[in-house]
Amino acid sequence: QLQLVESGGGLVQPGGSLRLSCASSRFTLDFYNIGWFRQAPGKEREGVSCASTHGGGTKYADSVKGRFTIVRDNDKRTVYLQMNNLKPEDTAVYYCAGKWVGLRPDCKTDKGEYEDWGQGTQVTVSS
Repeated sequence: QLQLVESGGGLVQPGGSLRLSCASSRFTLDFYNIGWFRQAPGKEREGVSCASTHGGGTKYADSVKGRFTIVRDNDKRTVYLQMNNLKPEDTAVYYCAGKWVGLRPDCKTDKGEYEDWGQGTQVTVSS
């Protein structure tokens, strides 16, 4: 089972930036699609972004396009989510998740697709 640990959350002012990390403590991520999700209080968990295992495929929710960037570093067994121009509506617990797929050029941001989840990291955007 893939064990994932998120870090990098915190309190930031609107317009600020954070970089979240999703690190695998046991296995290389080369053959795992990785997704980032978030859940705000009282709301469903929603997909934010994902990164495929082959060809650099990525996907973003419309609400974060142009502001968030997902980057894989397989050598470090880590996937990053760079979040710029943060807004109060980005406030949520952010989770990463993995699914073994082999080599695939595409990924999905549907939470039902993923099997292994981290514990989450809180992001709060407030002045």
